[in-house]
Amino acid sequence: MSAAQPWIANARMYSVSVAAAESWRELLSRVARRARALVEVIDYPAPAPLVELWARTDKAAVFMCGLPFSRTEPRPYLLAAPVPSPAEFGGQPMYWSEFVVRADSSHRCLSDTFGQRIAFTSTESQSGFAAPLHHLRQVGGRRPLFLEVIAPQITPQGALSAVAEGRAEVAAIDSYSLHLLRRYAPELAARVRTVARTASRPIPPLIASSPLESLARAFREAHEDASLQPLMADLRLKRFVQPDPLSYEPLLAEFELTLDYWRTHALALDVHPAFRGLTSQPGAE
Repeated sequence: MSAAQPWIANARMYSVSVAAAESWRELLSRVARRARALVEVIDYPAPAPLVELWARTDKAAVFMCGLPFSRTEPRPYLLAAPVPSPAEFGGQPMYWSEFVVRADSSHRCLSDTFGQRIAFTSTESQSGFAAPLHHLRQVGGRRPLFLEVIAPQITPQGALSAVAEGRAEVAAIDSYSLHLLRRYAPELAARVRTVARTASRPIPPLIASSPLESLARAFREAHEDASLQPLMADLRLKRFVQPDPLSYEPLLAEFELTLDYWRTHALALDVHPAFRGLTSQPGAE
């Protein structure tokens, strides 16, 4: 890159509303200024494909799902990982998926939704696809588990809306996204409740195309800047840490084993074309 050409930053993965996107824009911009890095925070709203954003060679601070990170060669540089502030995250850069149903439904556990409809976000998502598939493999039970896998919902807020609006009975939502939705879209978040959780996994990191050490350090020190505290509190952030690349390695092996299972077992009677080939066709044993 030219010395005068800015790097890009983007928090699309956790921009759960217009207000949340503005908070992320301000935080990313101010951390970049602390690092004296030439960074432009760009808009990249859904449904623009995240894979194209992740493929750019001018990334300075872009959120990337852990599963695609584990599958990408060459690997991008791990800049920082967020540590959510709610106590249930235990002060660690970890998260999980929460299976949500309508708040006014009669469902009390995940198995109550079997035989109905499930919403996934996209095939690139750890929290919205890989993690729930892995959990459902462990749950077992009758086959197929669901009546239908509906069309990709792209974002956590899309999957949550599908449940709230009655287009699906259950969806798996990134636990950190769910906290942000409770902060930035409380009316929508109040329309669902959790009936099950997946196991914890490393949270999506911020990635860069090159090892921008001054910017990585600025993220790790952001929690020490009193002027950033209101923004970080709004975004439910405790701090940023340097993530361990090895912590993401198991995601790929787990995903491959999960897909091998669901290619030979019917997850649903009807699977949306976007998910066929990754899950079995109707009639599989």
